[in-house]
Amino acid sequence: MARKPRAYCPGALYHVICRGNQGQRSVSDDADRGRYLELLQETRLRFDFRLYAYVLMGNHVHHLIEVGPIPLFKIMQNLLFRYTRCWNQRYRKMGHLFQGRHKAILCEKESYLLELVRYIHLNPVRTRLVRDPSRYAWSSHGTYVRGNGSGWIRGRGRSASVGEAVPYR
Repeated sequence: MARKPRAYCPGALYHVICRGNQGQRSVSDDADRGRYLELLQETRLRFDFRLYAYVLMGNHVHHLIEVGPIPLFKIMQNLLFRYTRCWNQRYRKMGHLFQGRHKAILCEKESYLLELVRYIHLNPVRTRLVRDPSRYAWSSHGTYVRGNGSGWIRGRGRSASVGEAVPYR
């Protein structure tokens, strides 16, 4: 049976989760994470979407994306295909790296944005990789708290409450 097509709403915000196939590590080391972020930036420029938050974990990745004119499935298909191709070449593997389609949860309320950004940034703390989210280099947390970053994270545009530096605890 064919899968149902996903609804697409230009301007909508989605919490997107991509999990490694069978729980395998999909962004294993700093080289993998750096390459993923390069491809994420290239994809953002090519497909004209806004990225509000991300975190790269060992076996999964979280994004908070506001889509523009191009549907989310095309954005994620392009990003994950290109990253999988690089990963397979590096590790001399073949086949799928990610488990099925990405999971996309529509964020319907502006008031939920800050909670969602916190949830994404606190992933490394919940999994006990670090005690403080600012100690984890592979998330957009630094953009919110210190204002540092590459300039391609939109932490201060959509809602004033999202961009404020607020304590997580």
